[in-house]
Amino acid sequence: MKGFLQQLFDYNYYCNKKLIAQCGSLENIPENCTRLFSHILNAHHIWNQRILGNPSEYSVWQEHPFAKWEDIHYDNQRSSFEIITNANDLHKRVDYENSEGRTFANEVQDILFHVVNHSTHHRGQILKDFRDSGIVPEPLDYIFYKR
Repeated sequence: MKGFLQQLFDYNYYCNKKLIAQCGSLENIPENCTRLFSHILNAHHIWNQRILGNPSEYSVWQEHPFAKWEDIHYDNQRSSFEIITNANDLHKRVDYENSEGRTFANEVQDILFHVVNHSTHHRGQILKDFRDSGIVPEPLDYIFYKR
């Protein structure tokens, strides 16, 4: 399972790097793209911190300037790889409060899979916004990554 999760996070890293690079090449980044990509970064950070038992530095919908995206993304990735590498039990349950103050518990492996799935979902929304703005998005499908 560790190897599979590392592979998924490598894919997630690859996709986010491509998206950051494409946004960096645009004259104007679509507004919703900034909101959604910041949310991707924030959620990844928040879940890492929940697993580690630390407070989050970001709120769920806090927006970040483009200049900070790459650094936050790198820190998130590094933390996730450390979590996976150092995990003795991926079935360990993590207790946490969601953004509405409700208490839940999930297994580490399920949380980590959720991070990647959540990011993929919102990247899809960003790519639709690109298309609606006349921008041809980079292909980010998993199978393209694996080729």
